[in-house]
Amino acid sequence: MIRIYNAKILTMKEDEKPFDGELWINGTQISYVGKSIPREAAKQKWERQIDAKGNLIMPGFKNAHTHSAMTFLRSHADDLPLLQWLNEQVFPYEAKLTPEDIYHLSKLAIMEYLTSGITANCDMYLTPDTIAQASLDCGYRTVITGALNDFSQSLEEIEKWYRIYNQKDSLVHFQLGFHAEYTNRRENLMGMAELAQKYHAPVYTHNSEGKPEVKQCLEKTGMTPTAYMDSLGIFNYGGSFYHCVHMTEDDLDIVKKRKISVVTNPASNLKLASGIAPITEMMKKDICLAIGTDGPASNNCLDMFREMFLVTALAKYKEDDASAVDAKDVLKMAVVGGARAMNLTDCDVLDIGKQADLIMIDLQQPNMQPIHNLEKNLVYSGSKQNVKMTMTAGKILYENGEFFIGTAPEEVYQKAAEISKRILQEA
Repeated sequence: MIRIYNAKILTMKEDEKPFDGELWINGTQISYVGKSIPREAAKQKWERQIDAKGNLIMPGFKNAHTHSAMTFLRSHADDLPLLQWLNEQVFPYEAKLTPEDIYHLSKLAIMEYLTSGITANCDMYLTPDTIAQASLDCGYRTVITGALNDFSQSLEEIEKWYRIYNQKDSLVHFQLGFHAEYTNRRENLMGMAELAQKYHAPVYTHNSEGKPEVKQCLEKTGMTPTAYMDSLGIFNYGGSFYHCVHMTEDDLDIVKKRKISVVTNPASNLKLASGIAPITEMMKKDICLAIGTDGPASNNCLDMFREMFLVTALAKYKEDDASAVDAKDVLKMAVVGGARAMNLTDCDVLDIGKQADLIMIDLQQPNMQPIHNLEKNLVYSGSKQNVKMTMTAGKILYENGEFFIGTAPEEVYQKAAEISKRILQEA
């Protein structure tokens, strides 16, 4: 068992304020969290006791949408419009990746997630088997979604992965998914609807990220992407939409009706000039909101602190209202909303029986002082420099600048550099 004491604790449970206390971890789960020190503390045989020294313990952030292995394109394909970026600078290079490449590149992303206090990611990419292996080898929690499109993956493979990777107590799970409406013929989408119906399962996809995407769908079907996909019965059991920048009122009503989570990706949307998502309107409709970084080729930084600040700042600008989208609501999106969007219901808050997916935030730094409001400090002034420790399933994977993922950082960096050099030279 692990004991963390002398801590400031933010459980993220509804209406529960931060308090001074301690937390115990037994295996992968939280066995105690509270203000008092139970009598049995002195009798326990601790594997480790950690003096938090007044620093904050809270649930880890959830990166609810990313493409981890795109680390190989970081700062390579920049300053281009979305569709040109995809068709000219992403898809051709991705076609050269091997499953082993994706394994090593995913590890690099996992390391970056850990430095940002992200304890789980929702990954949509090409080879789920090697993505899963990278996460398992690192001891990291990943939800993989299908990336079905007209030129890679198949409905048969999606169903196979769904059956393989949804075992109880595993760090890796799989959700039905496809890349986007505009990269899939109607037959693919109908097949996805059939799988959702067969397994009573949610479905995950990009949606209404850019204006050209919406325009093409309107010209082709007479409907917005949201309305068109809904007409096919794909989301009868919910799911997640990524981006949702260009949404009509009717689109948002469909999202609400189908209980679809929306994962906003503000940095990526800004960099690709896709626009600003209508977060305030979504909040008014009580739509479940989560936050994702998107991939490291379109962002290029896998940093939840930056994303949180952008969510609230952009909403304030869009609404011309400095009170729009309170920082506390944004923090909830990054933690609880992400867990719900990823169907990680045992990783959302700190409570007995929940998974020990948690982080320690260093409050003894200038950007965290004085502490008038802890939650708002995290969103408005927090940064990766404040992450002292990241733990997934009761295992410390990052602490005080060191990684504990079974591989030396230098080896990960070297492999990523070799892969990037080879692929770009082949182009």
